[in-house]
Amino acid sequence: MAQDFAAWRPTRRAALAVTLLGLSGCGFAPSVPREVTLFAAASLAEAITEIGSAWQAATGVTVRSSFAASGAVARQVEAGAPADIVVLADTIWMDRLIERGRIAPETRVDLVGNRLVVIAAADAAIEGDPFDRLTCTDGRLVIGDPDSVPAGAYARTWLQQIGRWDAVRDRLVLASDVRAVRAFVARGEAALGVVYASDAVGAGQVRIVLTPPPPEQPRILYPAALTRPAKPMAAEFLTHLRSAEAMAVFRRHGFDAPTVRSARSV
Repeated sequence: MAQDFAAWRPTRRAALAVTLLGLSGCGFAPSVPREVTLFAAASLAEAITEIGSAWQAATGVTVRSSFAASGAVARQVEAGAPADIVVLADTIWMDRLIERGRIAPETRVDLVGNRLVVIAAADAAIEGDPFDRLTCTDGRLVIGDPDSVPAGAYARTWLQQIGRWDAVRDRLVLASDVRAVRAFVARGEAALGVVYASDAVGAGQVRIVLTPPPPEQPRILYPAALTRPAKPMAAEFLTHLRSAEAMAVFRRHGFDAPTVRSARSV
């Protein structure tokens, strides 16, 4: 009897396997994980995390996010990273991804805007022009690396336009992204930093000591788009990112609507 049972078990399993294959052929496909993978600029981390968590709770679709400098994000996506949605802090990097065939160009939208600000440590005794104090001391100015961090490229262009670049270039510290810039200033390792306005919102260890006036502000836009292999549900989340509900979160975190455009561009 035991021999008969031993012989029956694999036969039963084989029959079951055939049955399951037959069902899948009749339209019963294996379940696909309900998730969206988003790669985005580091400055968006808090806002998109909050928006993604609320959308996940409402829809049951998991939002997996990865944040880094826009240049780093673009290189990862270009190399084949499994992103469904890409949001960058710079239009040039998005142009490059489209040229490389990684982005579906018809899905590209301007998601939000931003502004530059100069920050110092919260307890720093700075009055008047912060750059005057910088040049009279051994203080350092930290910006994102202009070769990979859009905020750094914007900062360099702005400093050149207002005639400050030559005075500060020997005092520069280059950081990997805007959050690293903020950390340098918060720890007192640099007297000043140039970041986005959104990076100073809710950051108790730093404060804004200078906001360039509108004529000096670069045009800062965050383009968003789907990758070519994006899952269908990714389009739904990209649409949600442009909703009034999501925009309220972006504004609370210091971002502007994308229709707010500045006078200059990089």
